[in-house]
Amino acid sequence: MVDTDRITGAAKELGGKVQGAVGDITGSKHDQVEGRAREAAGKAENLYGQAKDTVSDAAETVADTARDIGGRIRDKVSDLVGSDDVEHRARRAQGAAEDHFDRAQRSVRRAADDASDYAQDAYERGSRALRHGNGGVSGQVAEYPLASLLIAGAVGFGLALLVNANRD
Repeated sequence: MVDTDRITGAAKELGGKVQGAVGDITGSKHDQVEGRAREAAGKAENLYGQAKDTVSDAAETVADTARDIGGRIRDKVSDLVGSDDVEHRARRAQGAAEDHFDRAQRSVRRAADDASDYAQDAYERGSRALRHGNGGVSGQVAEYPLASLLIAGAVGFGLALLVNANRD
């Protein structure tokens, strides 16, 4: 089953690419920066979801293998019933297999938790970088509103010239 983080991450990544492309076309640094940051955040969220899926699949594989081993041991024990010594050894082997299964399951859970923590940390860092980048662009616009307005007007004028030049 696909993790929802993968789906939302892919959507954010696509939205960021579109916004970045619009920023490139219009010359809007704000849209370029915000689009690239949103794309990076979406990619990080997608990777987080992929890590969760991978760990979950590994845990399922370990659990299935341990169940299979336990079933084989039970089958062998039932085939050998009658000899007290063999039955005792088989029960000890089954107990050891269950112990190994428990240890493997704990190890996989620890690995899943670690991967989840690393992915969450990367996602949070990306979000902080996005907020920092947005603050920088907003700060420049707030500090130099007239220059920002003139630049936006010049970009609009340039786009109008390009659009009209293509019609001729």
